[in-house]
Amino acid sequence: MKDLLETVTVGPDDATYSVIWLHGLGADGHDFEPVVPELDFTNKDKTRFIFPHAPVRPVTINNGYVMRAWYDLVAIDKDAPVDESGIRESESQLCDLITQENQRGVSSANIVLAGFSQGGAIALHTGLRYSQSLAGIMALSTYLPMPDKLVVEASESNRDIAIFMAHGLQDPVVPFALAEDSNAFLARNHYKVEWHTYPMDHSVLPAEIDDISRWLNRVLS
Repeated sequence: MKDLLETVTVGPDDATYSVIWLHGLGADGHDFEPVVPELDFTNKDKTRFIFPHAPVRPVTINNGYVMRAWYDLVAIDKDAPVDESGIRESESQLCDLITQENQRGVSSANIVLAGFSQGGAIALHTGLRYSQSLAGIMALSTYLPMPDKLVVEASESNRDIAIFMAHGLQDPVVPFALAEDSNAFLARNHYKVEWHTYPMDHSVLPAEIDDISRWLNRVLS
């Protein structure tokens, strides 16, 4: 493995389950750390949460400012140019974190890939291509990048993976229609998506955390 991303870790050293949770554009690994105490599911005490920090890079959509980002963004639009090399690099880095969890005693089948916004895009992209069966993918306020390439790159090991997708009806950052298109694409390709919408913008609501808890209770058991 290459040098691993720096991470924030919450949970036991001898975990049975792991959730690797990627933050959004411009945030860092601490962004979703406060959510952990709010989650309520049976095996939480056996679950390790890994919150990696994205690398820093110039981001075109933000006037080239350097910030933590999983890939460059020109625009958030299905017809916008895609930073495929950046997405592939982040996929590789996330795979290295999965391997690290395997080495710490957590099987791939007990690992959830999660992410918010840009982080959720990487979680979806990576999880659907990963060579070993995973427990699930949690994709919050996000979309599926490069869907056309998934058709030929999808892993058979994760054809039946549990997917939790959630989006705000008033999201001004990642358009609701883009997320809805991603959900429809996954459904057409026979993926099992649990789709949730909430009266919110680009954020997370307590009701959403409750739904995430119920979903984790099913997939991490």
